[in-house]
Amino acid sequence: MATSRLVAPLWRRCIPGVQTPFRSYQRRWAQVHDVRFLVTHPRPDKVLEKYKEKLDQKAKEKGLKSIDELKEAYSDEIQDLRNNAIVPGANAALNDWQTPTPKQASSSVPYQIPPPPEPQQSVPKVSDCQDGVKTLGSFIDVEKTADLPNKEIEAIWRLRHVRDSQSLCAVMNSETFDRIVQTARKHPQFILPIPREEQGAEIHFLQWTFPSPTTVTVLFTHLAEFKLRGEFAQPHTTVTHHLDLAKHKDIVLMEGRVMENRGVSVDEGKWLLMCLQKFYGFEPLSAGAKANAERRRKLMEQFSGGDEKFKIEELLEEAEKLP
Repeated sequence: MATSRLVAPLWRRCIPGVQTPFRSYQRRWAQVHDVRFLVTHPRPDKVLEKYKEKLDQKAKEKGLKSIDELKEAYSDEIQDLRNNAIVPGANAALNDWQTPTPKQASSSVPYQIPPPPEPQQSVPKVSDCQDGVKTLGSFIDVEKTADLPNKEIEAIWRLRHVRDSQSLCAVMNSETFDRIVQTARKHPQFILPIPREEQGAEIHFLQWTFPSPTTVTVLFTHLAEFKLRGEFAQPHTTVTHHLDLAKHKDIVLMEGRVMENRGVSVDEGKWLLMCLQKFYGFEPLSAGAKANAERRRKLMEQFSGGDEKFKIEELLEEAEKLP
C-alpha cells in the first residue's frame, strides 16, 4: 500500500489531461530510511571516538603512525569480514538464517553470545551403604532413636525386621560385643558345625570383616564351597553389627539375613549365631562354664595356628554343650 501511494502522483503526471491535486503540498526533500540500518549501524565517527585511544595504542604496537595506517594495514581483512557477514533481512532472508555452531562462531567472530548453561545434575544423595554393607541409618532414624530408652529401641529394632521371614536380628550390650570382637580380631576365621540327623554334621566357614568404624560383619559360607571357590564363594548368611549407639546407649544392634535356596534355614542360621557367641563370647558364669570356655578357646587357637591336633569331633561336642 505504501508503494502505490508514492507511485500515484507520477502516474497522473505521465497521462495527459489528468490533474494532480495537492501538488503544492508535496515535499520533494523527504527521504526514506531503512530503520533496521539506523538501529544496527551506528555512526562511524561515534565508534571511532569511543575506541580512539585503544586504536592509537594498537597502531603504536604495530609500529604504525596513525589510525588511518592501521585501517589500511587491515583493509583486506576488514573487507573479507564484510563480504562474509550475513545480516538477516538485509542481505539474507530471515528464514534462511541458521545459528552457527560453536566452532563456526569462534572462527568467524571474536565475540559471541555464550550458549545456555547445561542443566545441573541433582546432587547425589549420600548412600546408605558402605562397601556394600548397609549402615544403621538405612534401617532407622539414628538421631531420633538415640533419644529413646533402650527397651523402646530394642522393640523398634525387632519390629523393623519382623516382616522379613529370612531376617535375623538381636540386641546385645556393648560389653559383651567388645569381648566378642576382641576375640574376632585374634581369630577372624573359624568353622562351626550344624548337626544333621542321620547325616553327622555339616561344617560352615565364618569370616569376620570390619568395613567401617561403625559396622562389623560376619559372613557364613559352606566349607565345601569355600574350599572350591575361595574368596569368590557366596555366603549363605550375612550378619552385621551396628555400633552407632554403643557409646551413647551401651547397646549394639545386630541384623542379618539368610539367603533363600542356599541349603540353610533361618533356624539353622540362628544356631550358627548361638555357636558363634559360645566360641567368641567366653562368658565364664560358673566353674563348669569357665572350663568349657577354655576348651573352646583352645580349639580356636588350634584352628588359627593350623595345629594337626584340631578335631572336628571335639568342635561338634563343644557346639552342642550348654554355655
